[in-house]
Amino acid sequence: MMRDAVLLLCCYESCRKIDFIFNAELCKTHTINVIILHKSDLTFVWLPAIFGFMERKSILHLQEWQKKPERKPLILHGARQVGKTWLLKEFGRRFYKNVAYINFEANERMAVLFSSNLDIERLLTGLRIEAGCPIEPDSTLLIFDEVQANPRALTSLKYFAENAPAYHIAAAGSLLGIAMHAGISFPVGKVEFLDLYPLSFEEFLWALGESELSEAIRRLDWQLLEPFREKLIDYLKYYYCVGGMPECVSTFVSNRDLNRVREIQLRLLDAYEQDFSKYAEPAMVPRIRAVWNSIPSQLAREQRKFTYGLVREGARAREYELAIQWLCDAGLLHKVYRVSKPGIPLRAYQEDNAFKLFMVDTGLLAAHAHIPLSAMLRGSDLFEEAKGALTEQYVAQELRLRHDVDVFYWSSETSRAEVDFLIQCGESVYPLEVKAAENLQAKSLRVYRDKFSPPRCYRTSLSSYREERWLTNIPLYALGGLRF
Repeated sequence: MMRDAVLLLCCYESCRKIDFIFNAELCKTHTINVIILHKSDLTFVWLPAIFGFMERKSILHLQEWQKKPERKPLILHGARQVGKTWLLKEFGRRFYKNVAYINFEANERMAVLFSSNLDIERLLTGLRIEAGCPIEPDSTLLIFDEVQANPRALTSLKYFAENAPAYHIAAAGSLLGIAMHAGISFPVGKVEFLDLYPLSFEEFLWALGESELSEAIRRLDWQLLEPFREKLIDYLKYYYCVGGMPECVSTFVSNRDLNRVREIQLRLLDAYEQDFSKYAEPAMVPRIRAVWNSIPSQLAREQRKFTYGLVREGARAREYELAIQWLCDAGLLHKVYRVSKPGIPLRAYQEDNAFKLFMVDTGLLAAHAHIPLSAMLRGSDLFEEAKGALTEQYVAQELRLRHDVDVFYWSSETSRAEVDFLIQCGESVYPLEVKAAENLQAKSLRVYRDKFSPPRCYRTSLSSYREERWLTNIPLYALGGLRF
């Protein structure tokens, strides 16, 4: 029986000939499909991977960093288990002659090496001995993993930037650690940052071997997509259950066992809660935990503005502001602020005391809320109240991945009308309303249109693509292909 495998990306610069070598026995059991995309002078080739890992679009951002003439050391950060270490190792394997990997977690040798002066030549000698491989300018990727465990290693990035800029250094750091070490000389202005998030729905499709469906979404080929609408909706339901955490996606791709996926999600959630005690001030831990545990109920409400009363009866903002900021800095929560009006830039009209909080991943939200998997797949009455929260979480997650937009939301002064997301792209602001099913009513969107006359209004739902006089409906499964 033939089966699809997850996707492997091979990138060949200015290539004219591509050779693939497959194990003959593996080829008998896997469907091999190849799609070639072009980005400037690079050719990207997607094919089903027979080696069991996920493909990430962030590889492209790392390549852009690699080619910068004034490149600085890079800090790759994100929540626990979003795939930071794998991404850097895979990037180094593909595009460098050597990869020097240094893990600072519980590494006494590196603690001693960085404890004295930060002389670059002395550090490089010690790092070569530790990594057991050459560390040369341009041809070696030097990876500092768990850099939060050695504050002096983080400080050293400043001196590498100033005194040895030819070396390619990428640090994987959790915000849980990096932001918490008081007194560290942080290399402000001497490093670059890249955020890594869970797999998008597009990357989820790649992992499932549906590269051609993904490409049709990217092209917004509605005629091709329509016959496969039900299939895409099914995949979207699975994405709500699985989410985009790499281990969860890999497990689902391997055996389609959602119960095993849920076990992994609950283990991740437990690890996050253990991190509260590990990294936060003891006095703040109960407040962080209270905010964290309130998120499912916050998002289950029709009006999803964060309400302190749902954390604790009678709670005040000043009691929990630092706890919320800690969770956001850790990459576990994401704020979307209300704006009073759609002026340019939207950030100038941001209201700091009115916001929604979304989790890092839709699958983790489903697990955190203990939504039964069977209810999510069947669409039972039990799921009716939760699907709106999961759908808005999914949309927020997809929009967060985009680097070309700023995202807020709008509600009327009386809160009787609310537009789920306002998106600033260049000098224009577009409203986006989210519908969890095929409901095509757009009452709040009409209120917003009549009041502010936007250039175009958008709604995303399970309905097919359609253009109306003032409104465009984008299927939820095609949201990643939306262009403004």
